[in-house]
Amino acid sequence: QVQLVESGGGLVQAGGSLRLSCAASGRFFSLNDMSWYRQAPGKQRDLVASITSTAPTHYANSVKGRFTISRDNHKNTVYLQMNSLKPEDTGVYYCMAQAQLYYGDVSRENWGQGTQVTVST
Repeated sequence: QVQLVESGGGLVQAGGSLRLSCAASGRFFSLNDMSWYRQAPGKQRDLVASITSTAPTHYANSVKGRFTISRDNHKNTVYLQMNSLKPEDTGVYYCMAQAQLYYGDVSRENWGQGTQVTVST
């Protein structure tokens, strides 16, 4: 199984920055796409950014130019650098990693518990 532990959330003023980290551990063959999702109060969970195992990235339009996703494959960790934060960035941020448990396995989604990000005006 794959365990994902997020860290780095907190309270920040608008215009500030935070860096989220998500470390994967457990027994698995490979980590493939890794992503960050955000869920605001009363809303659905939406994709914020994703990165493949070879590093091509994708961003939601609302965060382009402000957020940067990156990964360290040696540490099995994905990061989300968030700059110029806005109140509408507030929510619980979840890490998701697609992983194969063994060679030839299908790639399955694994989710972290989430970390709260609150941006004040």
